[in-house]
Amino acid sequence: MELKRLGHACFRIRGNDLTIYIDPFGLKEPDKADLVLITHSHHDHCSLKDIEKIKTEDTSIVVPENCPLGGNVLHMKPGDQISVKGIGIEGVPAYNIDKPFHPREKQNLGYIMTLEGKRIYHAGDTDFIPEMKAIHCDIALLPVSGTYVMNASEAGEAADTIRPSLVAIPMHYGSGIIGTPEDAEAFKRMTGVHVVFDEFTC
Repeated sequence: MELKRLGHACFRIRGNDLTIYIDPFGLKEPDKADLVLITHSHHDHCSLKDIEKIKTEDTSIVVPENCPLGGNVLHMKPGDQISVKGIGIEGVPAYNIDKPFHPREKQNLGYIMTLEGKRIYHAGDTDFIPEMKAIHCDIALLPVSGTYVMNASEAGEAADTIRPSLVAIPMHYGSGIIGTPEDAEAFKRMTGVHVVFDEFTC
């Protein structure tokens, strides 16, 4: 399985002979997708032009119920579990505690995806929320930029709480919208779990 951050909160994952994108945004030379997961409706996560670049007639797209997409779309809310093309997908909460940008009642999503026996958690746009205490995963993809999501220190606490068995990868930085590589470096210093930047193969 190959996992690569393509910028901001966008990841491409290859495994089980599938190509999977999470929050495609700012794609330069994209591959066609078998499966796309969208965490919420903000333009830097639900980019219609980037989805158009990667989707085919056979592409399955998973979105929260508040995300206005048509086509071969499957809607989820926190707590839902589905299987798409042999991939188990769990919807988990993603929201702000002390910020107005991602209110809990919107029911935005993080995802836990089971691929080749590994559980991959993409936290979406979120703070360090109590529900993270129940997350069990091998790979955790966590926002670190602050402002709209948890900052590097809070993300470090989240990683230490979740304790992914393999690795944590910081996201939500470096695209010119919010967050810098320094936030990612700070996150690495502030957690006791293994951290890599942008790419991981297992």
